Amino acid sequence: MEGVMMRGPERTAVAVRLPDNRIFLRTEKNPKRSQIAKLPFIRGIVSFVTSLFLGTKILTYSADVLEYFSEEEEDREDTAEEKPGFLERTFGKKAAWNILMAGSVIVAIALSIGVFVLLPTVVVNLLSGVIKSVILLNLIEGCLRIAMFIAYIAAISNMKDIRRVFEYHGAEHKTIHCFENGKELTPENAKEFVRLHPRCGTSFLMFVMVISLILFSLCGWPDLTMRIASRLLLIPVVAAVSFEILQWAGRSNNRFVEIVSVPGLLLQKLTTREPDASELEVAIVSMKAVLVPPETPLFEGITNTDAEPVEAMTIDRDAE
Repeated sequence: MEGVMMRGPERTAVAVRLPDNRIFLRTEKNPKRSQIAKLPFIRGIVSFVTSLFLGTKILTYSADVLEYFSEEEEDREDTAEEKPGFLERTFGKKAAWNILMAGSVIVAIALSIGVFVLLPTVVVNLLSGVIKSVILLNLIEGCLRIAMFIAYIAAISNMKDIRRVFEYHGAEHKTIHCFENGKELTPENAKEFVRLHPRCGTSFLMFVMVISLILFSLCGWPDLTMRIASRLLLIPVVAAVSFEILQWAGRSNNRFVEIVSVPGLLLQKLTTREPDASELEVAIVSMKAVLVPPETPLFEGITNTDAEPVEAMTIDRDAE
């Protein structure tokens, strides 16, 4: 919320624009991944799950930062005196926070699978008595799934808060383009670039939709129970294959890759908006924070536009 997260080789940074126009920055070390987690196809599943947890954590953290700096000092003190809830009393502050975060991710996954994976196959099952072609039934299911997803993105993009998130999403892409083209990281330079990027998570989701259409079609059209089971079992496979295609598309530069990348880039026209200079500034602060040498100390607090510490503090509730 009101910010950008960047993830580099050594650390992750999140920069948030505060109500008083200052920029709050937090950096943290990336966890070490095992060699198994780096293997092709396995890394796609690991990245998918990790991104869900990290995304939920960063969204919640940024909301906490905005809430903290929006309150008056006396309100902040009153909040600090509130009695801890059941989870915090039972498991401790950090464990309670992790439980809530894990619960949020599980609910989000369950709803996503229920709406975008299982619902289309249940709906199209009603047509199986009229349409006998297995190929056509699978095609209708896949197209319905993609249409539902695009409609959902289009609907939420009209919400004020989501529109701001999408503007910062555009700022993130422009800043990455600026860095990858070797230009100085300034709002003026970043503004020159397009807001779409081939390695975006939006493109990953579109690949998931298309790959699922192909893989699910290979299972034929068994009874509803078996079809639901096959869809659930193939989700990790779909995520793994989609991730590898996304990585390949990001590294390659030929006509075929351009064609394959078109659906994801078109969807990014919904999930990104043109950012203003202040939003680009936040994205640049986050980018600079992950480009520092590995030995640079981690930081949490107010920063300037060069991502240099001004005032350190700790406000995240998962810190003890």
